[in-house]
Amino acid sequence: MPDRPDTWAWLEQHWPTLYAGSLALIIAALRIIYGGGTLRRMAIEAPLCGALALAASHGLPLLGISASTAPFFGGIIGLLGVEGTRAAARKFFIRKEAS
Repeated sequence: MPDRPDTWAWLEQHWPTLYAGSLALIIAALRIIYGGGTLRRMAIEAPLCGALALAASHGLPLLGISASTAPFFGGIIGLLGVEGTRAAARKFFIRKEAS
């Protein structure tokens, strides 16, 4: 890849997003393994957490949060899992709606 500088530039620009998705996927998989979950649950929930982290990392600037914090949020999403992230988002948006 050293002969393709545009690829390196793209990777450098999107590194926080890719890192957030990968981190969420890995943390979710390890959390499920540690908790004694099945291989099927890990194969479904870990990629869901990764995709959720990718989507969330693109929305951070809309909330006034720097995109460089995406790996932090990816780790949180992986740790909470899909259901925990859904509950936290619901709480956040209901509170914002009431304000």
